[in-house]
Amino acid sequence: MIDITKDIVAAKKSDRLTRSGYAVGNPARRRVVLGLLATLGMTLAEQAIPAARAADAPLVMGIFPRRHATLTTELYAPLAAYLSRELGREVRLVTAKDFDAFWEGVEQRRFDIVHYNQFHYVRSADKYRVIAHNEEFGLGTVAGALYVRKDSGISAIEQLRGRKIVFGGGTDAMMSYILPSYLLLQAGLQPTDYETVFSKNPPNSLISLFHGKADASGAGDILIDLPVVRNAMDTSTVTHLGMTERLLHLPWAVRKDMPKALSARIQVLLVGLKASEEGRAILTRAEMTGFGAASDVDYDPHRRIIRKVMPAMVIPH
Repeated sequence: MIDITKDIVAAKKSDRLTRSGYAVGNPARRRVVLGLLATLGMTLAEQAIPAARAADAPLVMGIFPRRHATLTTELYAPLAAYLSRELGREVRLVTAKDFDAFWEGVEQRRFDIVHYNQFHYVRSADKYRVIAHNEEFGLGTVAGALYVRKDSGISAIEQLRGRKIVFGGGTDAMMSYILPSYLLLQAGLQPTDYETVFSKNPPNSLISLFHGKADASGAGDILIDLPVVRNAMDTSTVTHLGMTERLLHLPWAVRKDMPKALSARIQVLLVGLKASEEGRAILTRAEMTGFGAASDVDYDPHRRIIRKVMPAMVIPH
């Protein structure tokens, strides 16, 4: 904290001298006095800024349940702390037990900053403005995939007719349901042509496949490389059966009514993380390699695929 006691005493003395005429008739002394008073005013203003920011309501940062709640908190707590420090305002991290509970929070605009999947963003683009996207394993794009066990004898998507397919999360999982479903449609398979089951989250869909609980798994192409998956199964026993085109990675968005200056500052902080040692440590903890800037038009390819898989879905723009 800056010690301004001496400045206050000096300023009071100068003010008395000014009133007594000591500085009035001497331009040089008058400039010194005015400069001291200006410096004092700036010092007080600088001290007031953090106090004003601290008085602002916390910014709620919602993270979708891509992983279980405890792990999600561990991964993103350092990022929340960093944003709190740099913004001079508390950033409060929250998550949800499942996709349905999380989506309820999105619909009710409980989150000021939100990290979710591409389908979530596309559906909430009338409420939220995208500012960034994930980079993982050095890539800012990701593909949807269908996985099978290497010993299954399945070598073509068409062979999944009549088989059980486990998808991760639910019908709102972009990588683990919508994109794999798009692959199945392209191969001529309708949802009635195979048995659909869901795991609690995307990693569990691949783990279920490993344990023989399904014939195939729908998930993102990089899911197999995530530590939470590699630590739970022998990933060498499964393989990609098919993959979609690569699409921009998972988005980060802010409420549309957030002041533009604040949202721009958050974007700069996220994108700039990989430029510092501290930032890279935060990214590593979150199992990421960086952030890229993003805008709404970047998610038009996702909209095209969603319309194919869910033709009745109303998609705001």
